[in-house]
Amino acid sequence: MTQSPTDPPSSANWQSEVQSAHLYRIMADVELDPVRRQLFAALAGEAEAQAGIWARNLGPSLPDTRPNVRTRLLGSLIRLFGVKALLPMLAAAKVRGLSVYRSSAAGHPMPTTAGPEPYRHRALSQGGTLRAAVFGVNDGLVSNTSLVLGMAGAANTPRIVLLAGLAGLLAGAFSMAAGEYISMRTQRELFEKQIALEREELALYPEEEAEELALIYAARGFPIDDARHLATRLIASPAHALDILAREELGLNPDDLGSPYGAALFSFVAFAMGGVLPLLPYLLGSVRPVAWTVGLSVVALFSVGASLSLFTGRSALWSGARMVLIGLAAGGFTYFVGSVMGVSLS
Repeated sequence: MTQSPTDPPSSANWQSEVQSAHLYRIMADVELDPVRRQLFAALAGEAEAQAGIWARNLGPSLPDTRPNVRTRLLGSLIRLFGVKALLPMLAAAKVRGLSVYRSSAAGHPMPTTAGPEPYRHRALSQGGTLRAAVFGVNDGLVSNTSLVLGMAGAANTPRIVLLAGLAGLLAGAFSMAAGEYISMRTQRELFEKQIALEREELALYPEEEAEELALIYAARGFPIDDARHLATRLIASPAHALDILAREELGLNPDDLGSPYGAALFSFVAFAMGGVLPLLPYLLGSVRPVAWTVGLSVVALFSVGASLSLFTGRSALWSGARMVLIGLAAGGFTYFVGSVMGVSLS
């Protein structure tokens, strides 16, 4: 629920709790797992109780309690696609307990202290950066190789092919950078909005926030008394309470919130590195630029595919060969289309 400039904070927060309670009820109805169903039913009760706390600040006249358009739409989508398919939208709608879908006992250990989580998160984040770099180079390589070969098939004039390839490189790199910027900015805005809400709620009713956290831990296998004791202890540390709530209630990882500008620059450079390779024969004035482009692209595609085997655990030889086949199929098809178009337009 978006707060308008004229709404008092308590009104917006009250409506947000009412809307989220409505969604919890639907989530409990469609959830097949009995533990998660019980969790969402309990969270619905907690949201209604927290709405009552905000309502005491509003006086006798309360706003409309009916679900708004956004909540009704989300409810319909939950019934149609299930909860797991809508995690990002539900996080934006102040739905808690989403970490039970993103975590497993092996992959996301239960916190036992109020301190920062160990180095494991940062290591995963760095691995994700490396993976993004490999895919960025691969995107630039495949897309610009296909463009260069398509133009070469249509009009085998080196200057025209070079200009088209440079245009494609810049267009693709800027598109990747813009998409990554929007993605990172949206993620950060979501996190900042939800943390602001958590900060207000933590100050007004810490006991209820601790109970929500305990319910989530209980759904993940902790005995309820132990879960309540742990949640109370974690919430009692102001320095880390918000970080813990972001991870456990919202399913957000603050360590993954990098700079949108840095992400945009990183994507631009990665795509450009891959996109410039098929242009090198034209930039260097090679005698047979198409043959050199194909040969250079094959070597680069194999290298990228072999690098991806580090993330998949598959054979480097198989991964490299598969990437070469995919790249050659894309380049060969665009060359064929370019040749047909070149003949028809001549």
